[in-house]
Amino acid sequence: MFCPKCKSEYREGFYKCTDCGTDLVAEEPPELMEEVSYVNLVEVYSTYQQGDIAFIKSVLDGEGITYYFAGESSIMLVAGGAYARLLVKVEEADRAREILRELDFLEKN
Repeated sequence: MFCPKCKSEYREGFYKCTDCGTDLVAEEPPELMEEVSYVNLVEVYSTYQQGDIAFIKSVLDGEGITYYFAGESSIMLVAGGAYARLLVKVEEADRAREILRELDFLEKN
């Protein structure tokens, strides 16, 4: 016997959960998997500067824009000579570019 609310297990003869009072069920409820959703990302900016990355992240967080900095590890930026790529959702790309222009990270049209 199992409590569907607490996930506690009981031996036969029990019918209510002693913790929460919920009626017990014969079988353990199946685990619900989180639904996975995929989004299309597009690169809108790249930089070698850790300070730029931190600043841009804080601004995009404040604006509610979904982003991912690929390759932002300081080891890769300094020793590897690589750059960090700012990726945003396709549908938010124009707004992200507009913000980057306002902050002078991208050239204004």
